[in-house]
Parts: sequence; C-alpha cells; structure tokens
Amino acid sequence: MRPQFSVLQLIVVMADTDKLLVLGSSSRYRKALLERLNLPFECVSPEIDETPLSEEAPLQLVQRLAKQKAQAIAKQRPDAVVIGSDQVCVNGARILGKPHTVEAACDQLAAASGKAVQFLTSLCVLDSDGTAHESVSIIDVQFRELSAVEIARYVEADQPLDCAGSFKSEALGVTLFESVKSDDLTALEGLPLIKTAAFLRHCGFQLP
Repeated sequence: MRPQFSVLQLIVVMADTDKLLVLGSSSRYRKALLERLNLPFECVSPEIDETPLSEEAPLQLVQRLAKQKAQAIAKQRPDAVVIGSDQVCVNGARILGKPHTVEAACDQLAAASGKAVQFLTSLCVLDSDGTAHESVSIIDVQFRELSAVEIARYVEADQPLDCAGSFKSEALGVTLFESVKSDDLTALEGLPLIKTAAFLRHCGFQLP
C-alpha cells in the first residue's frame, strides 16, 4: 500500500529536500565519498589555518578543525547545510600528516610497520539554522610487518602523497593491514558516511 501524504506534509518534504548542501573541503576523496549519497552538493574550500594549537590533543584538534571549516563556509553561504570534516593519524605520540613526498611517505609507513595506528575522523554538519551536529570516528589500524621493498613498491603504485598516514585504504592500502576496527569504514577514507547520512536526515534530507 502506497503511503498517503497530506498537502501540508508534501509541502514540508519538498521544502526540506530543497536545502542547499555544501561540502567544506577541497579533498577529492571526501567529494567522491559524499557523491555516494546521491545528493546534489557544492564543494567549497574553507581556507582556514590548520596548524595545531600549543599542546592541543589530536581529538581536540580534529573536532576544532571540522567545526571551523563548517563555520567558515557557513559565513559565506548562510542558507546552506555545510559539512566540515578533518582527519589525523596518530602513531604513538606522533601525529602524522600528509607526506607530500615519496621519502616522507616511506618513512611514515616504515614507522607504522607492525604497529597499531589510530585514525581520528571528525565530522560537523552545520544546519542553516545554526544547529551543529558533531561526531568523531575512531579507527584502529593494525599494520603488518612491512619490508623496505614492499613499502617502496606500494608508494610507487598508489602514490599516497596527499593522504595522512601515507596509504589509500580504498586502493592497494588494504594490503598493508592485518586488521581494521571501526564503526564506519568510510571514516578511514576521510568522511564517515553513516554519521553523515544520519546528520543530514536530521537536517531534512531524504536518505535514501
């Protein structure tokens, strides 16, 4: 039996799905992830200073940056629902950023060899009424023992120079792992889609 809607309910549904959605990121990986939800959206780079504050813990860092990214775009597009996200890789007491060079990528993977490394992926969905929906996904990655030859071969193949931790889990990066523990594996790629979808539903989007 098909669901019945009143005229008022139909108007509300149409208004909700007309909301503008903006991804506050220049990351091609986050763009590709958000495209999975089949919602129209724009990408706008937030252009904020991502330098960690003095003695700022990784958790506080990713939470702050995700919200600042969303707020920076919301100032430009106050009519939009804005998604901000950030990710850090933590190996012991060391925060690993994007390597940018082959040498740095090989060094990061050598340091991660045989170890448990933690990724923190933050999310802030800022509704057009100013309501902020926030979360942090924690992903535990156990690397297998990697030889220098394997590391060099992997970096040459995947070129993960713009990826924190120096791997692409959606590509050959999975061959570096023994295990991954997370409540949302897409968080490892840079955007936790389960939480994103839940927050967007709160903002009025229909998913699916």
